[in-house]
Amino acid sequence: MTMPAATAGSSIEVNPFDGVDFAELEHSLRRPRTLINVLLSGLVSTLTLLALVPLFYVVWMLAWRGGQKLSLSLFTERPPAPLEEGGGFGNAVVGTLVIVALAALIAVPFGILVGVFLAEAPLGNRLAQAVRFGAKILTGFPSILAGVFAYGAIVLLAGGFSAVAGAVALAILMLPTIILTAEDAIRMVPAKMRDAAVGMGATPTQRILMVSLPTAFPGILTGIMLAIARAAAPLLFTALFSNFWPFSGGRLHLMQPTGSLAVLIYNFAGSPFENQVELAWAAALVLVLLVLTVNLAGQSLSRRQVADQ
Repeated sequence: MTMPAATAGSSIEVNPFDGVDFAELEHSLRRPRTLINVLLSGLVSTLTLLALVPLFYVVWMLAWRGGQKLSLSLFTERPPAPLEEGGGFGNAVVGTLVIVALAALIAVPFGILVGVFLAEAPLGNRLAQAVRFGAKILTGFPSILAGVFAYGAIVLLAGGFSAVAGAVALAILMLPTIILTAEDAIRMVPAKMRDAAVGMGATPTQRILMVSLPTAFPGILTGIMLAIARAAAPLLFTALFSNFWPFSGGRLHLMQPTGSLAVLIYNFAGSPFENQVELAWAAALVLVLLVLTVNLAGQSLSRRQVADQ
């Protein structure tokens, strides 16, 4: 069948729905394909809800048992002795912040430098490929192994547990995240901005310091915050624990055992004394809230960076 040729001044109207079988598009449970789709969707939704039940139960238990013990005194008092009542974990909160800050001082500068190298290295550079591969491998590095490494490299050599040893262990866990996010953030800097800097006579160092790094700063900061939010299990092998504040006499004691929330939870959770068990629940809730806050801040910065681009 041939269509008649169009004549001058005439137009041919074509119906876009010609040849469409609307019966095939009908969503009816009497059709096998629709019925299977509905059944499988319901099965997946049910299994998803069942998988979330343990998670929501743990969160509810954490909020219920930890929230009952929360008070201002928890952040101003030291942990109690086994038979003491009350007490808090203020020194553990401060110790955690001190160790994380030291870890950031170690990991952030080195991680950004390596990220700049990876982003600026020419395509096919074998050293860059090896470093990038190593960083990706380290993203799955078990935190307990980082603690064992810091224990053998620092604790045994220094002759004791310390906040510095704990910071080194955390820095090992933070490095790969900072390196990879810094590289991605620098690569996302528009080429026209880098070309403009070169056109104005900027050296490679000036271009990196004055154009690439300031532009990529939100993405780099996101990686830093996500790295900080990683687990602090290595502290058990490196910083140990202390019931005392990490500073006294106007000095910060970095080469002494230092309290942290992670180790306090580990020590008190299995205690036979009810007061210490309640403190462990409260400390777990505080730690989860701290990690959640850092993660949300990192995600917010990441979304803002994508929106700005």
